[in-house]
Amino acid sequence: MKRFALAVIACALTPSVLAAPKPCEELKAEIETKIQANNVSSYTLEIVTNDEVHDQNLVVGSCENGTKKIIYQKNDT
Repeated sequence: MKRFALAVIACALTPSVLAAPKPCEELKAEIETKIQANNVSSYTLEIVTNDEVHDQNLVVGSCENGTKKIIYQKNDT
């Protein structure tokens, strides 16, 4: 019975751990890895505050409890 109770508590806590806010640099590195896996050669990723976002279509991530955004722009080559 104790194991069952422990399993239920562990499952209840899992979503809160998974939803923990990520540091911007960590999220940016993850996004960069995905972009490079798609063979995109010339791009810019920038961490900005919410006030600095002018085009929501450029936002590819949100970090630090939603106070900052990561913006992606493909550079013309």
